[in-house]
Amino acid sequence: MKLYRTSNGIYVEEGGRHFRVPETNWDVLVAHENLGEFLRSVVDGGRPAADFGAAKLEAPIGSQEVWAAGVTYYRSRSARMAEAKDAGGGDFYDRVYTAERPELFFKATSSRVAGPGGEVRIRGDAKWSVPEPELTLLVNPRGQIIGYTAGNDMSSRDIEGENPLYLPQAKVYDRSCALGPCILVSSEPLPATTPIRVEIERDGKTVFSGATTLKEMKRSPVELVAYLFRENTFRFGTFLMTGTGIVPPDEFTLAAGDRIRITIDPIGTLENVVARGQIGS
Repeated sequence: MKLYRTSNGIYVEEGGRHFRVPETNWDVLVAHENLGEFLRSVVDGGRPAADFGAAKLEAPIGSQEVWAAGVTYYRSRSARMAEAKDAGGGDFYDRVYTAERPELFFKATSSRVAGPGGEVRIRGDAKWSVPEPELTLLVNPRGQIIGYTAGNDMSSRDIEGENPLYLPQAKVYDRSCALGPCILVSSEPLPATTPIRVEIERDGKTVFSGATTLKEMKRSPVELVAYLFRENTFRFGTFLMTGTGIVPPDEFTLAAGDRIRITIDPIGTLENVVARGQIGS
């Protein structure tokens, strides 16, 4: 089943039919003792909603924080090592990749998250910016993975490459994150063969496309969640982005007006546009 947060409320989809969810508080819904069973009762006992098509999709997030894992794919490890070489950080990322403890960092509050069709941003003081397409986990307050969505971890590669300690500035800023278009509600892990694809369009032409699969991940989602919940509690649950295995070539950087499409089967496609102008302009 797929769960949507919209301008008209919350809907669950199964078999192409959409049903309005009676619980209107997203945070309460995420904390439900058994979200899957509750949504099953909504589908089995309800009538398809006729107004879903008129609703505007919103980011599927309430009061949850968004966290992220880094260097979970070998391709990401190699890219980070190359960009940080001049700063003496090349060996740093190899150690992160091979270490027992994963790299975890805070990514965004809900106010910084763009939804489907919304605008993401590149920093005005960055010269080398890329999207990072990532499988993103929805985890309930008890540390259980209850769903999956597509995520875009916008990143300023030149800032992080200048010094690894600049990672928060490279990663955390307004509209540096996008989630959607829905939550695939499932207590079962996604198959390792699940593909992740990204396409970037500029002036109507594709300027970059890439793909990977979950089998390229070094660490499992369960392992990443276990480390995140060490010494941390999340009253409303949390999102965890699981890293990227798709890195554009070094000569590529995002530009205002670019259209980014991230597709993860069977979740769907998250599409966003890079904003024109800076905050307050």
